[in-house]
Amino acid sequence: MAFAKVTEIIKEAPSFTALTDLAAERLGGKVLYATDDFFAEKENLILPTRGIFITDKYTDRGKWMDGWESRRKRTPGHDWAIIQLATSGKITGFDIDTNFFLGNHPPHASIEAINLTNADEITDWEHLAWKEILPKSHLDAGSQNFYECQSNEIYTHLRLHIYPDGGVARFRVYGEVFKNWDVVSTSETIDLAAAINGGQAIACNDMFFSAMSNLIMPNRGANMGDGWETKRNRTPNNRDWVILKLAHKGTVDKIIVDTCHFKGNYPDSCSIEFCVSDNDTAVINNGNWQTLLPQQKLSADNEHEYVKEINTHNAITHVRLNIFPDGGISRLRLFGKISK
Repeated sequence: MAFAKVTEIIKEAPSFTALTDLAAERLGGKVLYATDDFFAEKENLILPTRGIFITDKYTDRGKWMDGWESRRKRTPGHDWAIIQLATSGKITGFDIDTNFFLGNHPPHASIEAINLTNADEITDWEHLAWKEILPKSHLDAGSQNFYECQSNEIYTHLRLHIYPDGGVARFRVYGEVFKNWDVVSTSETIDLAAAINGGQAIACNDMFFSAMSNLIMPNRGANMGDGWETKRNRTPNNRDWVILKLAHKGTVDKIIVDTCHFKGNYPDSCSIEFCVSDNDTAVINNGNWQTLLPQQKLSADNEHEYVKEINTHNAITHVRLNIFPDGGISRLRLFGKISK
């Protein structure tokens, strides 16, 4: 296979890409099955970041590619893969990314979906009551291919079809987490900010080095890039900030601010404010902010836990994390109880 020209094509991302990637491996998504992944493993589809290209890297099956790639099909039919979402959710849009797949990308793809409660018992994925949520659509080579979802129902599993074969670097499924809050007790402690529960990072003043959405991902950060980091700011008394929408209205009992991996670039201090609103735009533009956690000194590469320092408050919907003057935070946890 010859690779005479390697290019990375970047398209302007639609607004739905600011939503949660429900299929993301680091959130708990899984690729359960593929008809063929001879050249490159199906699990690559949901890895973080866009696929990369290494010119001289080969395997015993051919050129190493960072994505899912099936062999050239010499029989009727086409290839497909089953993706289990990290959590059930309502899907808004997709990114079928063929980054660096230039002479070997599928010309078309489609997507089906289903809501399953007994996925562990399924052995025949082909003959289920799938619903088409993206008709057969054109794919550009070496490019992000953005499409809106044609359904507003709740789903747990997707089937990505490629026609007839080839390679897809990444598959993103953007939408909103669905959690049945009716079964969550008001005495149960949960992370109200966690993405897996439906928390969202909705605005910030700066995320030059890494994305605000990393703050609410599971586990501790994998490295310094797996957090929220702002550029160096030379303005005296600067404050950088990020606004999070909680998964559910509730009260906060314990806060963890984790500077994992941030050693020479952690913020000097932080504070957290809260507000109550059913309008995200109003919160971003002119929220009625009150202090939840007064300004606290931070240290490098450390989990900072606060309980007694938290101000008394009623149920809240949004928080604003302020860092002084700039720097990086790996994770923010807001443990508390929902209010019904």
